[in-house]
Parts: sequence; C-alpha cells; structure tokens
Amino acid sequence: MNRLSAVLLAAAALAACEREPVVETAPRQLTPPPFQYPEELWDAGVQGKTVLSIRVSEQGTVDSVKVDTTSGHKGFDSAAVAGTRELRFAPATRGGAPVARWVVLPVEFQIEPSDSAATAAPDAATP
Repeated sequence: MNRLSAVLLAAAALAACEREPVVETAPRQLTPPPFQYPEELWDAGVQGKTVLSIRVSEQGTVDSVKVDTTSGHKGFDSAAVAGTRELRFAPATRGGAPVARWVVLPVEFQIEPSDSAATAAPDAATP
C-alpha cells in the first residue's frame, strides 16, 4: 500500500467515526387489537397465549406471520394469525425512512382480559 492510499484510508476511517449514529424507531401499532376469541374455546372456558413473529412492511401492514410459540390450541393460533391481517402500524424507520421490520407479538386469549391483554371477546352479544 502506498502512502497516499494509507492516508486516504485513515481519512475515511476517521470520517466514519465522526458520523452521527443512524436513528432507528420500532413499528408502532395504530389499530386496536382485532383478535377474535374462538367461540368454542370461550364457551369451554379455555384460555391461552400464542406468540407470533410478524413482519411489518414499509407501508405499515403485516406482510408475513409465523407462530413462534403455540398456545397448544389450533383455534387460538389460527385466530391470532388471522387477526394480523387487520393490524396497521406506523412503520419502523431508519434515518427517518420507513423500513420493514420483524417484531414479536404475544396474543393473549383470556376470559377476563387484563388491561394489557391483546384480545377480544367473541362477537356474540353478552347478557
């Protein structure tokens, strides 16, 4: 390596160190949780939690879903996956530009949901 190349390489390395870090933000959910409690599991008093990995696109929609941890009930897992179609997000950003990002989404199905639960009662009217 000649002297000029070494000086240019050192200058480039110094410039890279002086750059400001790129600011990244996570996706932010805009819509309420749309998950429907499977009626047969509700009637049976069954509760559960499905953990999903979802890919939030640059447009803020969910374009891919996979079940990371099953609830042990196909009805809960299917309802969790189906509900992601209706979710809308402010997309993640990197340096101010929208980017796609995978995030973990736990979906809890509880008969008496807590304030933090991402669940809904079945569509049937309650007495």
